[in-house]
Amino acid sequence: MKTNIKIKKLNNDAKVPTYGSEFSAGADLYALTDIPVSIEPGETKLIHTGLAFAIPDGLVGLVFARSGLATKQGIAPANKVGVIDSDYRGELMVSLYNQSKETRIVENGDRIAQICFIPYYTAMFEQSDFLPETVRGEGGFGSTGTK
Repeated sequence: MKTNIKIKKLNNDAKVPTYGSEFSAGADLYALTDIPVSIEPGETKLIHTGLAFAIPDGLVGLVFARSGLATKQGIAPANKVGVIDSDYRGELMVSLYNQSKETRIVENGDRIAQICFIPYYTAMFEQSDFLPETVRGEGGFGSTGTK
């Protein structure tokens, strides 16, 4: 399924997101920086993309790690999943955290994360004194086992 997403380049050098293959769910986001950005182990840095999005109502932009970057270099979004609401019109920036033991460098044009556009529901919360019973009940934090 495809949908139109309007983007605005806030900087002429910003790169429009791209999909790595025909069936990629996430579009790659690119770093926009004048100089290489050094991220020390355990450090978080905000990386500019130079882009603003007009996400249609009913969709949310979710920013995820790029699997290769996270697995091979230990760099991933600090908040694990960034949430871009449909009414936000500011620059999309990615908060990258270095979970490795080595300094990592982000250069202009590097693919730093990926964005997926997902439909969502807005909940209408209804307070209740009783909730329907389930087999699982109140079991949490590993209560269903590991195998």
